[in-house]
Parts: sequence; C-alpha cells; structure tokens
Amino acid sequence: MVIVGELINASRKVIGPVIEAQDAEAIKKVALDEHEAGADYIDVNAGIFVGKEGDYLEWLVKTVQSAVDGPCCIDSPDPKAIEKALAVHKGVAMINSISLENARYEALLPLVAGTDLKIVALCMSDEGMPQTAEARVKIADKLIEGLTRKNVPLENIYVDPLVQPVSTDGRFGSEFLDAIQLIMTRFQGVHTMCGLSNISFGLPGRKYLNTVFATMAISRGLDGLIIDPLDRNMMAGLIAAETLAGRDDYCMRYLKAYRANKFVF
Repeated sequence: MVIVGELINASRKVIGPVIEAQDAEAIKKVALDEHEAGADYIDVNAGIFVGKEGDYLEWLVKTVQSAVDGPCCIDSPDPKAIEKALAVHKGVAMINSISLENARYEALLPLVAGTDLKIVALCMSDEGMPQTAEARVKIADKLIEGLTRKNVPLENIYVDPLVQPVSTDGRFGSEFLDAIQLIMTRFQGVHTMCGLSNISFGLPGRKYLNTVFATMAISRGLDGLIIDPLDRNMMAGLIAAETLAGRDDYCMRYLKAYRANKFVF
C-alpha cells in the first residue's frame, strides 16, 4: 500500500498561514510526523496562492526534503508550478494529478511524457464526474492509453476513480469499489489511488466511515491512498485489511505493527 500524507495542503486552515509565513520548522514537523507514521510520499499543495503557487511549491519541496529522506507528491494542475517544484526535487516525485479534462490533459501530458514520474490519473473528463463504474473505467482506459503512448510506464500510473459522497447518492460507494476491481483486473500492472474522505462528506462519524471504506477498497485491489497518516485507527485498519486480503506474506507487517503497539483496542 502506497501512502501519500495529505496534511501539507494550503487549503487547511492550520497550514495556509504557515506556508504564507514560510515557517520552515512547522512544515518540517508535519512532514516528519507523516513520514514516521508511514507515509511514502508527502503531498505538497499551495493551490490557494494564485500567482505565487510555483514559488511556494518550490519552497515546500525544499523544506520537506530537508527534514524527510523521501519523495513528495506535487499536488497541482499547473504545469509551470509543477516544473518549478520538480527543479528542486530530489528523487522521483509523484504528480497529482492529470485528468481527461482537455485543458489539464494537454498541459500536463508533455511534462510527464517519457519520465520516471509517478502519475495520479484522475477519472474526470470535460463531461464531468463519472457516476458509474463503467464510466470511470472508460476514462481510465483513455488516460492509461494516452500516458503509455507517451512512454509513461504502466507501473507508474495510479488511477484515481474519484470518490463521491454517499450522502448525495447511495450508489457512489459501490460504484467506486466496482471501478477499483475492474481497473485492477483489466489493466494488469497499473495501480489505483484515491483520497477517500469525500465518501463520508455530510455525515457524522466520518473517520469511522473512511476507515471502513478504505478496508473495503483494499479487498477490491486498491493499493494507494491519500490520507492523514497520523490517524492511527486508519493506519491500523489498512495493515489489518492488507493482511486479510493476502497482501502480507506470513502476516509479517501485521505482527510487526502489533509488537510496535500500532493498534488501538
């Protein structure tokens, strides 16, 4: 399971002012906490700073990687901002995200073509948000075909089938889960990724719903998540779900986590 830590996002009330003030120590602490909690990538997002996004992303990458020995997930639809961040990034970054929306697709495709970058491919098009599993798979097919044609290795593509809230349509959870299974079955070698908190939008007990939904998605083949890695219940649920799904040889990760008191009973 690839974990992207989502906490360094300028849209969060506690993070936006920290980025604007360029409080390096505060950003370093969040990044280090996420890394130590199990994040493989640290997401960096400065999207609220129109006109300055590239500068802030560059600063965020430098700051995060001065504290953490690991890659960033550069979260922006703006290729110029991404380029600025990539210029200072050490190692192989993840880009979040390309979609089938024409303007975004045409802008980002040249940036990722022929590179080793990991790419989140969001199942959204100019027609809007897909409602069914098959509509998601149709978009995924076009994104995968377009990216691989431009020499992006299949194993570097993380398809995001787009989580939508069950509070607005009770079918959205099952349609997403079906999409995960179809994508992982039809496109052998590709990965799937999502930010799943939208599933519980508008409902109480959101963390509980999110954790249960994550474990259900893992049973369908999901192998990447954009989440808060400091949520111990979520992280423990992921370890247990992977073990039960047969993705933990000899239950070694489960046993290691149990001995390290990672589970809250």
